[in-house]
Amino acid sequence: MLLPEPEENILDRRDEIVGALKSLLPKGCVIDDRTTMKAFDSDGLSAYRNLPLVVVLPETTQQVADVMKWCRDNGVKIVPRGAGTSLSGGALPLSDGVLLGLGKFNQITEIDFENRTVTAQPGVTNLAITTAVQDDGFYYAPDPSSQIACSIGGNIAENSGGVHCLKYGLTTNNVLGIEMVTMDGEIVRIGGKHLDAPGFDILGIMTGSEGLLGVVTEVTVRILRKPATQRAMLVGFDTVQEAGQAVSIVIAAGIIPAGMEMMDNPAINAAEDFVNAGYPREAAALLIVELDGPEVEVDYLLDRVATLMKPLPQHLINPCFFKISTSQIVDISTFQLFNLFNFVSISTFQLFL
Repeated sequence: MLLPEPEENILDRRDEIVGALKSLLPKGCVIDDRTTMKAFDSDGLSAYRNLPLVVVLPETTQQVADVMKWCRDNGVKIVPRGAGTSLSGGALPLSDGVLLGLGKFNQITEIDFENRTVTAQPGVTNLAITTAVQDDGFYYAPDPSSQIACSIGGNIAENSGGVHCLKYGLTTNNVLGIEMVTMDGEIVRIGGKHLDAPGFDILGIMTGSEGLLGVVTEVTVRILRKPATQRAMLVGFDTVQEAGQAVSIVIAAGIIPAGMEMMDNPAINAAEDFVNAGYPREAAALLIVELDGPEVEVDYLLDRVATLMKPLPQHLINPCFFKISTSQIVDISTFQLFNLFNFVSISTFQLFL
């Protein structure tokens, strides 16, 4: 991948641009030292690195608006940045552009249990939203693997998902409203605490736009009640194709698990080498199926999925390994947790004959 060639006239105006931005923002909110800016030279796609022209760290929405308007009026590019965990290069800086970091927007401003919403600034981490409401029996469903570090504003930009997006949807299915600053510095609100806003789906356009249409400065998301029960099933296969077929069989039966993940043999052995999770090293593929809901429903669905895994001719699968958790689980996206669970092993003979 080649980065665009920087505009020489912008590079020549660097001192002027830095001075103007310092006049707009409080002391300490503009970083122009090249050594310090190395902390911002990449995002999670660390194969590509590039120093920005200058880094700004505004503290208020109005400051973001001031920076956006000045840059628009003066022909200077802007790249918004959240926590920098993106693997798509969405926050990769430009040599002739201002990197606008939102790390100082790190407060949850409202928790509304009655309407089941949380309003937060874009620098709040994904996991922090669940942490803030979990003692009251709620959680935020989208759970990207970087949820301990990624920001909710970055989730909006990338339309992040996670293991549980199979049942509960991506960010776009769980965000209700945003405050944003347009490219010309206008502050606008889209949506709110209601499920669907009238008119065009502007919120849907913004979600996943990677900051190209504006900078999000506040987010309202919906929270859900924690499921009463969460249990997992592990099924091993001799081929990756069989594991893929098993996924199709479960979905075709009308069962939507909370999450499904598949590991191939190298991933299985890497996990075993690292945490000794109890996975079958000989399996070519391992399917992890999580089911949640009322206990009776989960028990019923576990039985149904187990039946679907039978090696019948019409199924075209023949599992070589099978385990069901006997205790509740927390999050199947973190495979390290599996070595803590008490699994009951069921042999192929016991299960299928």
